[in-house]
Amino acid sequence: MTLPLSILDLAPIGANETTRDSLEGSVALAQLAERSGYTRVWYAEHHNMPTIASSATAVLIAHVAAHTSTIRLGSGGIMLPNHSPLVIAEQFGTLATLHPGRIDLGLGRAPGTDQKTLRALRRDPMSADAFPQDVQELQGYLTGNTLIPGVNATPGAGTDVPLYILGSSLFGAHLAAALGLPYAFASHFAPAALHDAVAAYRREFQPSAQLDAPYVIAGVNVLAADTEAQAQEQLAVVRRQRVSLLIGPDRTVTDEQADAILASPQGQQLAQMLKYTAVGTPAAVREYLTEFAAHSGADELIVAHQTPSVEQRLRSVELAAPQA
Repeated sequence: MTLPLSILDLAPIGANETTRDSLEGSVALAQLAERSGYTRVWYAEHHNMPTIASSATAVLIAHVAAHTSTIRLGSGGIMLPNHSPLVIAEQFGTLATLHPGRIDLGLGRAPGTDQKTLRALRRDPMSADAFPQDVQELQGYLTGNTLIPGVNATPGAGTDVPLYILGSSLFGAHLAAALGLPYAFASHFAPAALHDAVAAYRREFQPSAQLDAPYVIAGVNVLAADTEAQAQEQLAVVRRQRVSLLIGPDRTVTDEQADAILASPQGQQLAQMLKYTAVGTPAAVREYLTEFAAHSGADELIVAHQTPSVEQRLRSVELAAPQA
C-alpha cells in the first residue's frame, strides 16, 4: 500500500459487550492505529442504534484525543442537518484548539437514524435541503470569515478545521467539487455509485483555499485474521448481525434463519452492501486493498474493520496496518 490508510470506527457494541467496552475499545483502537502508521480515525454520528456507541461524536473524539498524541481524529461524519453550523463550529473549534493539527470534520446530510428518531432530535425534515448553505456557513465560522454579520465561533474562528464532504450518491460529489473540498465516498456500504461519483467530482472540481486539487477517500470493509478460516467465520457472524439490524430489535432470528434470509433476494441486497470487503490473512487483505485503491481511483482509503468483537477488531487493525 502506497496510499494513506485510515480507519472508520463505528464504536460497535458486540454481543456480550457493554457500551463501556465499546468506548474503551475505541481508545485502544486509536492508540494501536497511532502506533501502526494509520493516518486518521473517523467516528460516525448515528442515533438510536443499540449496537453503535458513537452518537455523541465530538465527545468521543475529545476523549480519544486526550488518550493519543499524534494521529488525526475526526468525524466521518457529523450529520450537519441535525445541528446548527455554529454549534458544530464551536465544538470542533474547541477540539482543534485543544489538539491543534489533529482534528478533521467530515460532513454528511443524512439523518443517521430513522424517521421517529429524527423527530426526537428536533430536526426539521426539510433541513437537509439547506446542507450546501450550512456547509458554507460552518466554513465561514471556522475560517474567521463569518457569513452571519456579528456572529462568530469562539472557540472556532481561525482554527481552519479542514472540512470533508461525505456521500453515497452524486449529490455529495457535485457539492464537494463546487466548494473545492475533499470528498469521501461511502463505498463500504453503498458501492453502486462509486465510479460515477468519483468521476463527477474529479471532472467538476474547483480549487479552493483549502484544497488546490481533487482528493478522494474511498471506504472499504476489512476483516483481517490470522487464518482464512477465522476471517470467514467472523464474516459469517457479521452478515448475520446485519440481518438482525434489518429486521429490527423486536424480533430475534436463529443463525439458520439469518442464513436463509441472506440467501433470499432481500438478503442478496444486504450482501451487496458488503461488496467492497477485504477478508482473510494480512497478505490477502493487503492485496485486496491495493487492487481496490486502483479500482476506486482513491487518494486515501478509509477502512471499516467489520468484526464481531473488540478483541477481533483490534487484531484486524493490527494485521492490516500499514507498518505491519
